[in-house]
Amino acid sequence: MSPPNDGRPRKLPFVVLVLSAGTFLMGTTEFVIAGLLPEIADDLNVSLSQAGLLITAFAAGMIVGAPAMAIATLRLPRRSTLVLALVVFALGHLVAALSSSFALVLAARVVTALATGTFWCVAAIVATTAAGPAATSRALGMLLGGLTVATVAGVPLGAWLGQLSGWRGPFWVLAALSAGAAAVIGRYIPADERREAPSVRAEFAALRDVRVWLTLSAMTLLMGGVLATYTYISPLLTERAGISAGAVPMVLTGYGLGALLGTTVGGRLGDRRPLATLITAAATTTLVLLLLTFLSTSPVATVVLVTLMGVTGFAANPALGALALRFAGSAPTLASGLSGAAPNVGIAIGSWTAGIALTSPLGPAGPPLVGTVAAALTLVPLTALALMRATRSETPPPQPRAAADQSVGPSESAPNIG
Repeated sequence: MSPPNDGRPRKLPFVVLVLSAGTFLMGTTEFVIAGLLPEIADDLNVSLSQAGLLITAFAAGMIVGAPAMAIATLRLPRRSTLVLALVVFALGHLVAALSSSFALVLAARVVTALATGTFWCVAAIVATTAAGPAATSRALGMLLGGLTVATVAGVPLGAWLGQLSGWRGPFWVLAALSAGAAAVIGRYIPADERREAPSVRAEFAALRDVRVWLTLSAMTLLMGGVLATYTYISPLLTERAGISAGAVPMVLTGYGLGALLGTTVGGRLGDRRPLATLITAAATTTLVLLLLTFLSTSPVATVVLVTLMGVTGFAANPALGALALRFAGSAPTLASGLSGAAPNVGIAIGSWTAGIALTSPLGPAGPPLVGTVAAALTLVPLTALALMRATRSETPPPQPRAAADQSVGPSESAPNIG
């Protein structure tokens, strides 16, 4: 059962840090492929556009796989599910590293994405339950911090290793690290075999709450807006701002550090005043992207705004994830899976739309304009939540002790934020 909420800040449990190490590996494998595409294309005798399908396949696997695997593994003990996901993750990388067939590598990426979706939806529940109601957003912020650190450190290191040892080198390392992570998680994640068997019907019934869908919509729109801009950030920096290609990694490091700061601050503020945090993050992200559209001819302004885009764009994620789990009540697993899929839907649609804008007369200024519109639209579902006084939901009826053991912290005690 979640620890009692006495209103005082608590140190996050060690298991949250362990799980964030897992999300670091997941984030690294999702994004490192972009830096290895030329080597993969040459080695497997495919075009760059074909090699790019490895990114598309992973996103598709996350969109479909996260909710599907949430239901498929619903009745498995959570610790066993996490370990199994990491084992499959490791095997997927081993198959890719050993294969000379592009089709097999592509299939391995899809399997790896399914494992990633499974790990995320279960890790979010385990972390928030361990942290308790007063620290739900902070716990999710820590998990998202693992993804963010992956963009700051894991992806550059993986790309560097790929240059030294070939594209298979990072795959071998990720396989070894994920196998080690499986052993650590098997040791430190508490068993939950005594919890009441989850109900698939209850999981789907939880989705009847319109607040869950409003929250997922906000996730899709906000991340779609930020990643629509980020996908085509290189031409914006080099062609429009006049920044040298050699300096682009430094600018992207600033973005990654900003995202890490955003998830940390957003996680803390989201536990106290989630709706206020979300509306502020969406509004400031809209402003930052709008300014980036018009001021990106200035190198200094562009660097500052790209960093701020990371801060404001990622500040909302912990609170959005916490609200999705809270609104799902005592059946949070499917909602957690959908929370993993929703940002990828936004990324897929946002990057596709931004690509069209890039080839329009707007040129490199097109993607941030697309991002501005998407971020502004995020205020629609958030305003609907505010009008519904969603964050003042009444305390749920008492549950049997076994059921309470599997419930998510926020549904037990909700902060009064108005």
